[in-house]
Amino acid sequence: MAKTSNINIRTEPETKLKIENLFSQFGITVSDAVNIFFHQSLMQGGLPFQMQIPKPNAETIVAMEDVEEGRNM
Repeated sequence: MAKTSNINIRTEPETKLKIENLFSQFGITVSDAVNIFFHQSLMQGGLPFQMQIPKPNAETIVAMEDVEEGRNM
């Protein structure tokens, strides 16, 4: 199928450069990667990955509690 639609995406120049460099290591363009994402989304019936808020590990939680309580400052 011919690709005839355009999508414009705004991002920071540094992010664009980093992502272009990353995908070039796989031999694909950003456009290829976006199309892979779209096809995977259609196959999954949603995002092809789980979205969640990252949780800090136990060491980080202790450090945050120490700061909140004024310890180790």
